[in-house]
Amino acid sequence: MAKRISLRDYQEGVMARLKSVAASAQVDARLGVRIGGENWLVDLSDVAEVMPVPALSTVPLVHHWFKGVANLRGNLVSVSDLAAFLGTGSLSATPAARLLLLHPRHILHCAVLVDRMLGLKHLADLTPDSVLSRSSACTGDAYRDAVGVSWRSLDIQTLVAQPAFLQTGQM
Repeated sequence: MAKRISLRDYQEGVMARLKSVAASAQVDARLGVRIGGENWLVDLSDVAEVMPVPALSTVPLVHHWFKGVANLRGNLVSVSDLAAFLGTGSLSATPAARLLLLHPRHILHCAVLVDRMLGLKHLADLTPDSVLSRSSACTGDAYRDAVGVSWRSLDIQTLVAQPAFLQTGQM
């Protein structure tokens, strides 16, 4: 008989394995995600958990990019559409969409929506791209992979420090 584990235990196991791979290989690995038609790299230490998009409760009088709140194991978590916030479109509601719960050292009970997960990317396999411009204040370094695909680094610490990101209500 197969051993049964909870979805939370499974997700925590996946994140632990991703972090252990990055640590054991002694490489600078990032989580590859798709946001608004662009490829982004997120530092693994900036993400507490990755999960399918749960049911969201909308909130009135907020910016279009603030999608509402989700109840995650008894905690209300604010959910923002990162593509809409960055001005690169809006999240398409597909089964591949994921919620990235940001690490509490940056901000408590906050998550961002991404279009899909693209896997673990090693910076050693990417070359810096000085031609690709910064699209926002939270955009870090830019890279190209071996086949010429562009990647942008997402600076979570800068993102959550932006007054525009913190002020979800419309004035």
